[in-house]
Amino acid sequence: MVKYSRQPAESAKSAKCRISDLRAHYKNTYEVARATKGMKLKRAITYMDNVLEHKQIIPFRRYSGGVGRASQAKEFKHTQGRWPEKSVKAVRELLRNLKANAETAKLDVDACVINHVVVQRAVSGRRRTYRAHGRISPYLSSNCHVEFHCFQKTKDVAKADKPALRMTKKQAAVKRLAIGK
Repeated sequence: MVKYSRQPAESAKSAKCRISDLRAHYKNTYEVARATKGMKLKRAITYMDNVLEHKQIIPFRRYSGGVGRASQAKEFKHTQGRWPEKSVKAVRELLRNLKANAETAKLDVDACVINHVVVQRAVSGRRRTYRAHGRISPYLSSNCHVEFHCFQKTKDVAKADKPALRMTKKQAAVKRLAIGK
């Protein structure tokens, strides 16, 4: 069985998926996965398709050193962004897997919202590159683990007509004394 970083609150109304040792850059995948958090499942998949077509952008918020500015990032009230193709394709496949898992669990896919996203660094892939004067340097890849959870959002509860009056203990005690007189 695969280990997840956490379990969903209601396992009957949720679905999950994960991949280990993904051969895509950790920092890019972190930003791509983070951009989908809070989105509806179908919307997240179309968003990934739009990013591949360069219609939308992935905002780079945390790992933004050296990332260029792009006008498409204004949509997210941000300035920096990229279109990391390899990470987007990997996350899109994971989201499709999550959608299939939600359908298997008999959830309403249209009402499913992504509520948990984790990207963790994995063990680096070790290769070597040959340098001048007979030297050899490491040539590492920064792999990652990715996991998603989604849950079926229920209909909103209607607000009460008149809000209940809230009192502190002291206010309730004073009111009781006033009634007793």
